[in-house]
Amino acid sequence: MRRRRAVDFWGVLLGRSKPVAPDLDRLFGLPSAAIALEAALGFTPTGKGSVCFAAIEGGAFARIQQEVRALLAADAARGGTSVEFSRDAYGYSWLLSRRNPDDLPALVNDLHAVNSALQDSGFGPQLLCSLVFFRDADERPLALVYLYKRGTFYPFAPLPGERRDNALELELKAAVGGDLPIEHDLNRWFPLWGVPGL
Repeated sequence: MRRRRAVDFWGVLLGRSKPVAPDLDRLFGLPSAAIALEAALGFTPTGKGSVCFAAIEGGAFARIQQEVRALLAADAARGGTSVEFSRDAYGYSWLLSRRNPDDLPALVNDLHAVNSALQDSGFGPQLLCSLVFFRDADERPLALVYLYKRGTFYPFAPLPGERRDNALELELKAAVGGDLPIEHDLNRWFPLWGVPGL
């Protein structure tokens, strides 16, 4: 025990830190953040959310697709959700879930279930991020992005021409910072151009 404390002390002193363990339950903070977001800036959920993961090849990818479809099949049969898989130009895999815009808790449950299924199947290292999409009365798009490996969120507000509205993103950070753990390192607020559902 004493040795472990010494190692932790030296790690902190020398600037080394352990990575934050993923906490998928943080996704459940999104419904309360959505209320704050609508009250502060007029953005409401679109009913769409995505999970992004690094490419999983061959039979493993096909198996994951089947497992996720089966996981969400009961709701899909009742018309509650639809699921689409795609790959982007960089080779990343995307799962897009669609729900009624008024049912954000169900969408969050979908994203949590997909992340958990991938993690439990041994594909946790391939998980990159999850997104929930919003729009305001002027149809401006917005995503709240959950970084799986950091356990934090950040806002992404794209503009036409692969630009982003940095001022709006900082406003959003202030609006939802009480409900979600926000990523403090702005260099990790990666742009996500061409995301399915945005």
